Amino acid sequence: MAAPFTEDELIARCFAPVAGPGALGLRDDAALLTPPEGHDLVATTDALVAGVHFFAQDPAAEIARKALRVNVSDLAAKGADPLGFLLALALPPDVTAEWLMEFSRGLGEDAASYGIQLLGGDTVKTPGPLTISVTALGSVPRGRMVPRTGARAGDRLYVSGTIGDAAIGLQLRLGKGPEGLSDSARARLLERYLVPRPRHALRHAMRDFASGGMDVSDGLVGDLTKMLRVSSVSARIHLADAPMSNAAREAIALDAALFDIAVTGGDDYELLASVPPGGAAAFEAAASAAGVPVACIGEAIAGEAAPVFIGRDGVPKKFARGSFSHF
Repeated sequence: MAAPFTEDELIARCFAPVAGPGALGLRDDAALLTPPEGHDLVATTDALVAGVHFFAQDPAAEIARKALRVNVSDLAAKGADPLGFLLALALPPDVTAEWLMEFSRGLGEDAASYGIQLLGGDTVKTPGPLTISVTALGSVPRGRMVPRTGARAGDRLYVSGTIGDAAIGLQLRLGKGPEGLSDSARARLLERYLVPRPRHALRHAMRDFASGGMDVSDGLVGDLTKMLRVSSVSARIHLADAPMSNAAREAIALDAALFDIAVTGGDDYELLASVPPGGAAAFEAAASAAGVPVACIGEAIAGEAAPVFIGRDGVPKKFARGSFSHF
């Protein structure tokens, strides 16, 4: 199949129209970006591969949104304001001009929505699968980035939004969902897997009140365990307090095994925050003002033992696998 565009045409038609001023019209080999005075730069990158992170037949615009949003989520977890991003695309032979135009449309709309400018990147051919890598840059007031390593004994442990929708949505995509699920619940769960909802609005509350933070990309149980381990603390976590949507609860009521999938599966893109007790009420108030629900699910405790996860029956629970892993 002939290439839909030359590389110059691809840049001019699809990406130059959505690039920001720092991209210099995408006519150079590099971008120029000046961080705000008195701020540190925060950098993050995520790669998405067809068949691993999304389905190749998903709409191009939604694939673009997911690729950008997972990076916006990482910036929010650090308390960072988005500045710009670089995009690398490895395109298989079956990609069409129409697909590329739709991809760039979704990318441009989300970039405008989150206030993050396309700065440049690279495009290459591949025999497959389609691979997308985004490197995002953000800024925080100097010394104010929220580290994953910052949780301390006594901190309250919060998670934003709802947990498990995307993991259950993936089960539905794979044909493994429960019988009898309502159409509205099915639609919500599928949509949450297709397009994440990064908690961009929570970023200022994170940097104002959280001692430690990260986003939940690979599963609540596993990601919280990672944050606690690198912070050299433990915790008692009450899984009954993990916030879940009505759609997820409906699915779990039909198949109890989905609860474990919900708390260990990936693609939530919610935020974890450890907050000192003295700032907990202010953090909750700031989250409410930002329109982002947060739920306290436990407390960090001294020691480096593995965290204890208390099941819905009040009994400590162990998981064969705490989170999604590529390896």
